[in-house]
Amino acid sequence: MEKVKVLYISHEITPFLPDSHISKISRELPQMIQETGKEIRTFMPRFGCINERRNQLHEVIRLSGMNLIINDSDHPLIIKVASIQSARMQVYFIENEDYFQRKFTFRDKNGKFFDDNDERAVFFNRGVFETVKKLGWAPNIIHIHGWMSALSALYVKTVLKDNPLFYDSKVIISLYDDGFTEKFPSDFHLKIKVGDLDEAEFKEIKKNPDYISFMKMCLKHADGVVFAEDNISPELVEYTKQLKIPFVNHSTEENYCSHYQDFYDLVYSNEEVFS
Repeated sequence: MEKVKVLYISHEITPFLPDSHISKISRELPQMIQETGKEIRTFMPRFGCINERRNQLHEVIRLSGMNLIINDSDHPLIIKVASIQSARMQVYFIENEDYFQRKFTFRDKNGKFFDDNDERAVFFNRGVFETVKKLGWAPNIIHIHGWMSALSALYVKTVLKDNPLFYDSKVIISLYDDGFTEKFPSDFHLKIKVGDLDEAEFKEIKKNPDYISFMKMCLKHADGVVFAEDNISPELVEYTKQLKIPFVNHSTEENYCSHYQDFYDLVYSNEEVFS
């Protein structure tokens, strides 16, 4: 019997970025799931503030070398990898000089939201799936953490739905208190579009390209949602409940692996596949 496969996508993972609720869960959960005998892959952006030498990042030549076209411009996709020795797990990094070379994540030194955060999110999510396709690796569960990774839900359930690697994948989004008041550029929906992606997907974000509209666009493609911390937008919590998809709160137990495995089972097939 093949191992169950879980893909984790997050914009923050400790120790590569400072400790936060999302970075710690994105570090601990994949390790715990792997230790139960599952196969995992974990992805994050290679932000410029990540010390490459200290963390021993190195390029994976066989996975690099592709260009992604965003807003009519070519952007080289570089894939790097680093190991977390204590966890015996690897993290794949999506790198591009145009989008991730700067020394800050989402805001500059003065706290200004980067004007191209929309393009950076598109590049990151598309880069993840181009890499997974090159790996020939078919995830059973795709667990998304944070707003920057949320586009993966849209892509999996639309442009990738007929790809043999993904047509059986179930998507879970963990919601965090990571909202912002700034709006994306008015042409964000044009940058998201890939292939024959239906324009109807962008109805709300075309009218109001803000955090709430963006997350709703992604949530409607989720198979399950985790309310991962307090202070999540009440509007998104209510919207999730209206979708009538499974949802659960993050466990406060020190070893919360079984809590997530039970939820994975519920979302995947109601069978005890992950437990």
